[in-house]
Amino acid sequence: MEVFEAIRERRSIRKFTSQQVEKDKIEKIILAGRQAPSAGNLQARDFFVITDSDTKEKLTLAAHNQTFISEAPYVIVVCTNEERIKPYGERGTGLYMFQDTGASVQNMLLAAHALGLGTCWVGAFDDKAVYEIMGLESHLWPVAIIPIGYPESSPEERPKRDDDVNWL
Repeated sequence: MEVFEAIRERRSIRKFTSQQVEKDKIEKIILAGRQAPSAGNLQARDFFVITDSDTKEKLTLAAHNQTFISEAPYVIVVCTNEERIKPYGERGTGLYMFQDTGASVQNMLLAAHALGLGTCWVGAFDDKAVYEIMGLESHLWPVAIIPIGYPESSPEERPKRDDDVNWL
């Protein structure tokens, strides 16, 4: 799939089929996340792959009962890694580590779509609850929950703004 096609056609998927996802596809998605640009190549993000039903259910509750999370065969939690970005001081912990995770998440969403899988970038969750559920170390903080599976269907394209570009 060509990159512009993937960008144009990718949708947030909240309903998955029961078809199992091949592990090698998940590995390719993680590789895409790892290939994202990062400040100083410090790669201030970590990926946690969840297949355990109990953990997915707990994440669903922490994400304000977004049930499609627990219904997905795989869930990836992307965390910032404050320890790795320390050389950049406050700008690193206030901005760069979130840019790193955002770039990784977008790469992963596009890679999943190119592999015929559906995803949804979930950012609405109780981060402290996810932190506890995952048993994360203090230098890690959850930024995104990504449920992954074969899409049951794909929503129509939603309109995009056309007044948000300013040429100077």
